[in-house]
Amino acid sequence: MPSPFNVTEFIFLGFSSSQQVQRVCFVIFLLMYAATVLGNFLLILTVLSSASLGSPMYFFLSCLSLVEICYSSTTVPKLISDLLAERKSISVGGCMAQLFLMHFFAGIEIFLLTVMAYDRYVAICKPLHYTTIMNRQVCAVLVGTASAGGFVHSIAKVLLIFQLPFCGPNVIDHYFCDVLPLLKLACSDSFLIGLLTVANEGTLSVVSFVVLLASYVVILLHLRTRSSEGRRKALSTCPSHITVVTLFFAPCVFIYLRPSATLPADKLVAVFYTVITPLLNPVIYSLRNAEVKKAVKNLWIRTVKLARDRG
Repeated sequence: MPSPFNVTEFIFLGFSSSQQVQRVCFVIFLLMYAATVLGNFLLILTVLSSASLGSPMYFFLSCLSLVEICYSSTTVPKLISDLLAERKSISVGGCMAQLFLMHFFAGIEIFLLTVMAYDRYVAICKPLHYTTIMNRQVCAVLVGTASAGGFVHSIAKVLLIFQLPFCGPNVIDHYFCDVLPLLKLACSDSFLIGLLTVANEGTLSVVSFVVLLASYVVILLHLRTRSSEGRRKALSTCPSHITVVTLFFAPCVFIYLRPSATLPADKLVAVFYTVITPLLNPVIYSLRNAEVKKAVKNLWIRTVKLARDRG
């Protein structure tokens, strides 16, 4: 069997072969990445500095924002730098690290979204026991479990890819290292590895989606006996979560829950879940949540006042 280390680096074809398109994309993606980091960091800072956002829901939201920064940072900075580079290369070690980190943070995000759905279930269906059930220790354990789940999910993919020999060619028709493009470069039959990869991703996505769906079905059934005003108040925080879940799971289903083959649209879909979704999440949670908007406003007022006092 050829050695997996016959190839020492991989070459990305990148997002586009047109220099003009690459320069335009450089400006757009740079601004979007900066907005992603700043927006999610602002949300984290707002939650940490606001006493009114001390509930578990906002703790999980701040964790999600941190994950979004890390998730976007595994691919977008490399994409931005490669847009101005003639030779877009990455070492085998760097490729495996990027693959691991990307799926590690994606796995954490899936588990966190599931945890957030459970949090909404407890808050709406068991309001009198909410603070007891979702205490600080439980929240910390849930976030730790999400991290452990992300690690297992990601390391399984990397170990599967390590079973494949790469002896050339080494050109990846993408702008980052992912499972499906790497399977195309393997020197041996990768059908079984591709099948196991789909099973890995499929199991995680399907189980998480079923838990999310079950949570909201139970919530809706529980709210049948409440008044329309009570239902509106109870569900006020749910649309944001449902929107984020949809934005995250839809591209994942398109990319990973299908036979191991690459499609021309994969790059555009990848831009959606690596660049656009991490940018939209803080916007969605801020615009649709009165408490967050009020806390951001108060944080801005305090910051301006502090700056004036120091001046």
